[in-house]
Amino acid sequence: MITIQGKSVFGGVSIGKLMFYKRNEKVIKREHVSDADAEWKRFEAAKGQAVDQLKELYEKALEDVGEANAMIFEIHQMMLEDLDYLESIENIIRSQEVNAEYAVATTADNFAQMFASMDDAYMQGRAADVKDVSERVLDILCGVSAGVKEMTEPCIIAADDLAPSETVQLDKSKVLGFATMYGSANSHTAILARTMNIPAVIGLGETLSSQYDGKMAVIDGFTGILYVDPDEETLARMQEKRAKDLEQKELLNQLKGKENVTRSGQKINVYANIGNVSDLGAVLKNDAGGIGLFRSEFLYLENSTFPTEEQQFAVYKQVAESMAGKKVIIRTLDIGADKQVDYFNLDKEENPALGYRAIRICLTRPEIFKTQLRALYRAAVYGNLSIMFPMIISVSEVKKIKEIIAQVQAELKAEGIPYKEDVELGVMIETPAAVMISRELAKEVDFFSVGTNDLTQYTLAIDRQNQKLDTFYDPHHPAVLAMIKMAADNAHAEGKWIGICGELGADLELTEEFLKMGLDELSVSPALVLPLRKRIRECE
Repeated sequence: MITIQGKSVFGGVSIGKLMFYKRNEKVIKREHVSDADAEWKRFEAAKGQAVDQLKELYEKALEDVGEANAMIFEIHQMMLEDLDYLESIENIIRSQEVNAEYAVATTADNFAQMFASMDDAYMQGRAADVKDVSERVLDILCGVSAGVKEMTEPCIIAADDLAPSETVQLDKSKVLGFATMYGSANSHTAILARTMNIPAVIGLGETLSSQYDGKMAVIDGFTGILYVDPDEETLARMQEKRAKDLEQKELLNQLKGKENVTRSGQKINVYANIGNVSDLGAVLKNDAGGIGLFRSEFLYLENSTFPTEEQQFAVYKQVAESMAGKKVIIRTLDIGADKQVDYFNLDKEENPALGYRAIRICLTRPEIFKTQLRALYRAAVYGNLSIMFPMIISVSEVKKIKEIIAQVQAELKAEGIPYKEDVELGVMIETPAAVMISRELAKEVDFFSVGTNDLTQYTLAIDRQNQKLDTFYDPHHPAVLAMIKMAADNAHAEGKWIGICGELGADLELTEEFLKMGLDELSVSPALVLPLRKRIRECE
């Protein structure tokens, strides 16, 4: 058995023979031409033919994978009309008196290297696109008919990389998965694979060799591993994993689009918790009703300096747009305690869990807070976005937050920058103090979300990071459940809704208890959405 570690771009398990994608070979030679005008016209004719092909591919992709993913073929058409691209080809043909094939191949290499060397991941992804669109023109110039080897049985497609045009032309009924040597998680091929619900692993490197063509293989799209000639134990383990995944998918088919209703008719929203944009696919795949917790601190944890307003705005906007009107609750930065960031220059504390963290940083360093709030209020224009504040212990904190929000809105208005005025505001209920004054807090905000991880640790006076205390740590403790019930009663008394975004929300032993408390929403990891929805439908 050969085990190759790559990077997953879509989960799932595929078992079948490897088929290496065979491209029609063409050799590009530099040849002298005596008539540069005729050679340029030859290129223009090939370019026109390529544009026609791309229009056909756009129509096919529109039907197969939807407008958003078909857009790549419109982008490819635009690339063929790009003045810099065309000027480079024409200049090489005329100044060097060479054939169009050589001019196109040289320009493609130059532009691809330029894109690949950029810091921006989006621009790096365009390197593959310029190569793809140039290959199309070269096929036409060389008289090579681009095509796909006939697939006589379902198989796993292996390749150095797959261009979007190659992916979309495959017979999807016979494609079990993708395994490529190169490629990026942000490439259009990866996006198409996710849209087509095909397990895919990229970045397997040179170890993925064409000598494995026709061999039995397994893609574990959850871990990013490709097994070639798997042994019996691995094959059995992967078959079981695939069966469970298929069971989940079947569950999704049964529940998709349906309300989360108990047998007695009680309804509850089920949302998903995410840390960054890459989790959006899992949210949509598992049919979550919205995003109940977007942990914005990951933007700070992944950066080497404070993320700018524009960086944050781009991320929040993408999340809001992708959820297409479904609720997206973004929690303001929750740095501190177990989440330390060097450039914040936080002092070492004896007890960081009870220290300088979350909203306490925001209220004492308003320049950081205002940058985030500006990005959030701007992004709220593009979807159903709500803002939630962590580690609240007093009404005065909420009032101070509102003062800063008013300043932010006034500044945006003065600068003529579009923003949404009536954004729903909520607070995390994760301290006993917040529970005890929850009736007063409910008068100030639109909703509550219970952070059961911290609420449990503060209620039981147990550091949840301390493994020695695991035997004492009881998230089902009556005091914790009483705290949640009190917060729910007080929220409803003021006409506000309440949810849970902590780990307890996914505890199926407590689902019925939470329903009895009248909780309006439970937000869990994307993979736990379906089991929770199934459990709700079993409750009385």
